[in-house]
Amino acid sequence: MTALDAVPGLASNTAAPASVLLRLLKLNHEWSTVPRLAGRASLPDEVAEALLTHPDRRVRGALAASAGADPELRARLLDGPASDAILVACGPNPYGTTAPPLPDHAYARLLAHDNANVRYETADAPSTPAHVLLPLATHEDPFFRRAACRRVWHELAPEVRGALLDDPDPEVRGQAALHVMADDEERTAWLVDTLAGHYRLRDVLAHGRLERGLAEHLLAEGTHLAQLVGNPTFPADLAATLAGHQDPAVRLAVSARPELTEEQRAAIDWKVTEEDRLEPLVWVWRGRADAELLRRCARSAHTWLRRSAAACAELPDDCVELLADDEDFAVRLLLAERHPKAPPELLLDLYLHGTHRAVGMLTARPGFPSAGLAERFADSPDPQERALALRDPAATPELVERLSRDPDGFVRLMAAFDRRLSVRRVVELLDDPEVGFAAAANPLLPVAEMTALLDRAGAPA
Repeated sequence: MTALDAVPGLASNTAAPASVLLRLLKLNHEWSTVPRLAGRASLPDEVAEALLTHPDRRVRGALAASAGADPELRARLLDGPASDAILVACGPNPYGTTAPPLPDHAYARLLAHDNANVRYETADAPSTPAHVLLPLATHEDPFFRRAACRRVWHELAPEVRGALLDDPDPEVRGQAALHVMADDEERTAWLVDTLAGHYRLRDVLAHGRLERGLAEHLLAEGTHLAQLVGNPTFPADLAATLAGHQDPAVRLAVSARPELTEEQRAAIDWKVTEEDRLEPLVWVWRGRADAELLRRCARSAHTWLRRSAAACAELPDDCVELLADDEDFAVRLLLAERHPKAPPELLLDLYLHGTHRAVGMLTARPGFPSAGLAERFADSPDPQERALALRDPAATPELVERLSRDPDGFVRLMAAFDRRLSVRRVVELLDDPEVGFAAAANPLLPVAEMTALLDRAGAPA
């Protein structure tokens, strides 16, 4: 490993002073450092100014896209080159969460911008808050009205909703109708007619309230039958005629209908594999406030019902214990991901033995265990288990030191981040080909060593 490979870690080092961080910006051929630098929770004023005024638009773009950057700092990009407004409008889009919103004055500028793309990206940005979007429901631009429909429908006044349902723009009417179709047969029928051939038709068939005549017509057409049968308002007698359908997806949808008994479900030839991605059943999700309904689903022999129950944070505690031992991997994973009281041992077991990519994120769940892991795993033959020993607050400095010399690179990587490691060992790990950048991110690293690392990497002073 060269010094240049370890340098990106300095950008994440909370103890790095402004003098070190500014030198990182001069390594303009090492772009992995820029997002790390822009994503810091706090930046010295001079470093913030350097990012804001950097001549390379990619640097300013990294700041605009950083979910960790101060929103006030991101907003100040609007005072720079005019072309940066689109960067601010698009903003951060972190996985699984929403970035902090910009200050209100920034939204006022963006929504009044000369460039229509800037205005539209602002209205569509996931982090744009509701109080900014609410006034757009009566805006003269139909794009803004659609955005308000899509994002803040349930916070709009009844008279505003009514106006949107009768909006002169058909796309606005359609967006509004999607919110009421579950209880409105006429709007559902209109959407079915309007969205013929459109990808959103599947959502309408699955969630809209179906009048019997329309249901019979759609059944006769014979398309999208799985979505249609999955709709709890699709007549039960019509659904029963499809129990032996040649399409296994249709049979599966019939078998998961709310009116069926366990015996009736078992009589249908259905199958669910671990690889099948199934959305929670509509009737289960809508009824998730009903504890008894969730209990019935959790105790069902039908995999789809149990998966749907596991996806509900409202699942009663007794069912959490039941589904934590479920034979279906997806049931256990959904429970681990969605339920606030998922058992720590379930999280640990899935992390260690699950094959789905999502299990790697389970360590971030509040219930993931830490106490006792050192005693359990420090001497495990499995490197993934040995690495977990470092999560234990009771792990001794001696153990951390030993694991920093582990033959497995991942174990050494976790140890290199650890603040119980000796300063001497942190410095030594800078030269480890697999973990040098992690050692560079450790706040224990002396500033003199940070400077020396930059010197070796050729960063201009």
